[in-house]
Amino acid sequence: MSREDRIAASIAKAISTEQSSKKQPVYSRFLIAIASFFALFSLRFVRFRDDLFRDLRSQIWLLDESSYLQSFESRESLVAKGDMGYSGSTFFSTNDDRFLVKSVPRRFENSFFRNDLLVPYVDHVKAHQGSLLVRILDFLCWRYTSLGGILGLAPTHHIVMENLALGKDQATEQGEGKWEAFDLKPEDYFFPERDIAGGNLSSEATKARLVDKFDGKIVLTHAQADGFMAQLEQDTKLLEQCNAVDYSLFLIRIPKHQDPFADDAQHDEAPMPPQEAPLVPSPPPTWRTGIESADGKYVFRAVVLDFFWAKHKVQAKLFTLLIKGWNLIDRQGPMSITTTPDEYRTRFLKMCSHIIEAR
Repeated sequence: MSREDRIAASIAKAISTEQSSKKQPVYSRFLIAIASFFALFSLRFVRFRDDLFRDLRSQIWLLDESSYLQSFESRESLVAKGDMGYSGSTFFSTNDDRFLVKSVPRRFENSFFRNDLLVPYVDHVKAHQGSLLVRILDFLCWRYTSLGGILGLAPTHHIVMENLALGKDQATEQGEGKWEAFDLKPEDYFFPERDIAGGNLSSEATKARLVDKFDGKIVLTHAQADGFMAQLEQDTKLLEQCNAVDYSLFLIRIPKHQDPFADDAQHDEAPMPPQEAPLVPSPPPTWRTGIESADGKYVFRAVVLDFFWAKHKVQAKLFTLLIKGWNLIDRQGPMSITTTPDEYRTRFLKMCSHIIEAR
């Protein structure tokens, strides 16, 4: 098995295997810990605060638990997606394309989510059903110290998220038009790769991955635009209170002739015969399932993600001191990871408002 296959198998096993509350004998735990220490890729994971996430999945997001577990039922359930971002995280998707697994390898990020953000995040999404914060369905932590984790050969923490691009591969295969994805952050921050020496010290590939640019506008009704910005203000207020910066708006633009709900529907229960089907109205569209633009050209999906960089963590403080020192020589201003949470929130909301056109 390859490295990716072993990591994927470890993740699938942790999610699909029922966690026992019964304590194992001391000698048994000792032997498992010793064996786990020499693992390079097949780390043993535990589902952190499974009670909180199970409650979110079943009670708040109404996700059928057996259907969720079925997506991780075998070691072949996950497909490696490679590096999908600039953070160096690894990604897997489930075979049914419903969920993404993203590694959170940096200690200051996974400890921030575990110790500082998790409970406020849970309380917030419970109180705000329309929250645009990405739905995090599980959080895996390594159970035993392993050489693979120490040496950085395998990620020690993972989050499970819903896949906002559900249906994209099927649409591409059927030639139904191009889905476009944008990972948007304010562009006017200092990016060393782009702004030092005119960008000549970095490759074009590196610079291209720094910040996406959204061409055009999201054309909405006034009510849709007001609702979208009001929800973003609530969500980013939580992130500001928790000291988070550098989060992004993940946006998908879908040509209108495609049905963004088709793939969600295929995972629901089998339809009842017409004579037995209850007359229940369809749920209204959301930014998760797709909002049709007011000009009728596109369907848009959007979430806020990557909110794991906290200003009070040691690495963030070191970066801030480094950039302040550099600005004594070449005044470039703050980076998105060294600015203050309130300042980042202001620029982020301004960016979001600029890509909206209300009609």
